Amino acid sequence: MSEKKNESQPIDGGANAGKQGSSDESSDHDLSRGHKSSPKVAKGTGEGESHQESEQHSPDKPVKPVAKSPIEDSILPAESITKAPKVSHQARTREERIALKAERKAAMKLAAQRKNASSRGPLGRLWIKIQSSPDKISISMAIVALGVVYGDIGTSPLYMSQTFLSGQGGIGNTDRPAVLGMLSLVFWSITLITTVKYVLIAMRIDNKGEGGIFALYSLVRRHAKWLVIPAMLGGAAFLADSVLTPAVSISSAVEGLKTLPVLEPIFNDNENLTLMITVVVILILFSVQSRGTERIGKVFGTVVMIWFAFLAVVGVANLGNDWTVFEALNPIYGIRFLFSSGNVAGLAIMGTVFLSTTGAEALYSDMGHVGRGNIYITWPFIKIALVLNYFGQGAWMLNNRNNADLKSVQNLNPFFQMMNPNVRYVAVVLSVTAGVIASQALITGAFTMVSEATGLNWMPHLQVRYPARTRGQLYIPVVNMVLCAATLTVLGIFRDSEHIAAAYGLALTITMITTTVLLGVYIWFNASKFWAVVFTVVFIAIQTLFFLASMAKFLHGGWFTMLLTLAILFIMYTWNEGTKVERSQRRHMAPKECLPALDMLHNDFRVPYYADNLVYLTSDTEMCRLDTDIFFSIFADHPKRARAWWAVSVQTTDDPFTRDYSVENFGTNYLFRVRMRLGFKVDQNVATYLHQIMHELIDSGELPQQTSVYPKVDEDPQIGTIKYILIHKALMPESKITTGRAVALQVKYAIRHVAGSPVKWFGLAPYNPIVEVQPLFVTTRRVPRLQRVALRRTKRQQAMLQEAKKETPQKSTTDLQQTSKGVSEQQTDKG
Repeated sequence: MSEKKNESQPIDGGANAGKQGSSDESSDHDLSRGHKSSPKVAKGTGEGESHQESEQHSPDKPVKPVAKSPIEDSILPAESITKAPKVSHQARTREERIALKAERKAAMKLAAQRKNASSRGPLGRLWIKIQSSPDKISISMAIVALGVVYGDIGTSPLYMSQTFLSGQGGIGNTDRPAVLGMLSLVFWSITLITTVKYVLIAMRIDNKGEGGIFALYSLVRRHAKWLVIPAMLGGAAFLADSVLTPAVSISSAVEGLKTLPVLEPIFNDNENLTLMITVVVILILFSVQSRGTERIGKVFGTVVMIWFAFLAVVGVANLGNDWTVFEALNPIYGIRFLFSSGNVAGLAIMGTVFLSTTGAEALYSDMGHVGRGNIYITWPFIKIALVLNYFGQGAWMLNNRNNADLKSVQNLNPFFQMMNPNVRYVAVVLSVTAGVIASQALITGAFTMVSEATGLNWMPHLQVRYPARTRGQLYIPVVNMVLCAATLTVLGIFRDSEHIAAAYGLALTITMITTTVLLGVYIWFNASKFWAVVFTVVFIAIQTLFFLASMAKFLHGGWFTMLLTLAILFIMYTWNEGTKVERSQRRHMAPKECLPALDMLHNDFRVPYYADNLVYLTSDTEMCRLDTDIFFSIFADHPKRARAWWAVSVQTTDDPFTRDYSVENFGTNYLFRVRMRLGFKVDQNVATYLHQIMHELIDSGELPQQTSVYPKVDEDPQIGTIKYILIHKALMPESKITTGRAVALQVKYAIRHVAGSPVKWFGLAPYNPIVEVQPLFVTTRRVPRLQRVALRRTKRQQAMLQEAKKETPQKSTTDLQQTSKGVSEQQTDKG
């Protein structure tokens, strides 16, 4: 049997496919000859010719018809057994068609509204301008913004005044200057930090609609390399405080149940009941994250609207006829109290005041989830409600500072105490819901931050899901699980909101300082250098004051958030450094460098087929080159010969339903670079889409026809066997590298192992993919040569060796020469 005929036979199982000259193999080929799935290819390819086509038939001998294989029907089952996924003829699913139809309908409605508005004068034209800009407003998304963005800052009234009274030593030590001073500091902190810095300045600086410190760093990193330090540090601190927010918000709200007369005896008898309820609420919260922030936000948005309206009404009710507390709008009261002897807490009062601004950074990070315009339209309502509630609590403290009954109350909370007992039931229910919403704001912000860190190659690539049609609304299962576990750990360590609040806010001050640095750099290069200096000096001074005040919390629990910050920072730094080390090695080959060797292997019939199709997954989206990792994987150990080699990359687009691909074949019919572009809502089923691509390339003649004789899991007899390979790198001991960079690589590999594998994300697990480890050489050093030394033997060993030589029968030199001569004569005769 000729080598060409051997090549034409399909392979299923690999090793026996390429063996030559075996009579057993000939019989196997005879069996498969008449099968209806025998390979056929386009003319001129030289592959896939059948046995009959390669034989020379005599003109006087009739050609006999090929007998049908008796086991043809039993080889390939008539019915689908594995139920492997197939590609539909439809370009869109039914859900996608409905969504696109609704989108077109909404666009037509908006266009009609704009047309009508244009005829209404300047205001109409202004409305059209706003709706055509990134500041566009939507009633539904404004409600979502209430539910997603403002939860954290909306729960600050639950514990800020309580912390103030605790620092002052009780309500008896809070005179009028102290209360007005505290209110003045709170009002101007919210105004300067939240309104001016974040709403008016930071939110004007976005990266394709996304906010947060990582998106900001992406805009300024080209100006200076050192900016990576504040970006990493700020992001790590934000993620660390994201762990404490659900714990402190929900636990403080649940503890409000203790103030209800009906439930007070139950909580007194069960000390851990509050903790148990908090744990249950947190578990429910994290379990619903996969449904997406849009669905959660619509439910929470209405509740938050009621919550802030409730805050405003309760605050106004306690102001009564005494509106003199609004004297605190004068900043002089705050500055005077900060440096007065009546400030029992000293500088630590700024740490308490800072609790009123803790949701500001989350507001910036969540901008991509809801849109900038919807935050602009809702923030005035939020700020007014907060100010009214804080000032209402201040008026209540002034009216009750001489109340003897309140002086004996432990952990006195003005928020609940200023309400009528009947109203307090409503307050507890709403506050628990608001605590859940506060947690939601930080959780969604954490998802965004991790996704952006992944894009910067500071964190491992994780599986990301997009429950809604907006790419900014995402869900990362691994991050959700880690946040849930860390939040439960915080509850286990600190037990109640009083101790958690002692640790809360320290890490977030670091994030605010680093955000100020990056904003200052952006303003310097893109606006005015003068205003950049003014902005940076003013806000660095204010936030440094907050940081120094919060350092008083370090021994009371702040150490935990700082420890988390350092751990997350270590992950970011080592992943970034490890990536730099990997990229220092040459990674790509031009076609002229790799094609000669691949062409030789493809036509070398002495090497058995490893698989019909060998598919490598790569992150490189450049189509006109080949990864060196793939090239050396093909030739490493035993050459992996295949009918076709594939290098496949997957690119996620900003459009939700994109499904397209591009192919580069380098002028061959055996090497293909494939780039799939899939929308962020499309499942990345690489194996299913690759079958479609192979069929279309066969139909176009670019890929020789393939058939599979034996059953396969994918149930596609028109495509040969497919083997998927993923490549990982491992540092070699010969590499010349510093200890720090070597540790960074080892940590990166360990994190990648824990974070999960692309095998699952791309739906390849059922196809038994191979994970190969290739050596990573980084500036290798020469290894010193070995020196051979004489073997030293004892007298006893020498005697034993000589005795063994005497006993061993030796063949004479003449016999050896005759044997060699005989072998040579036999080879000559055969020739």
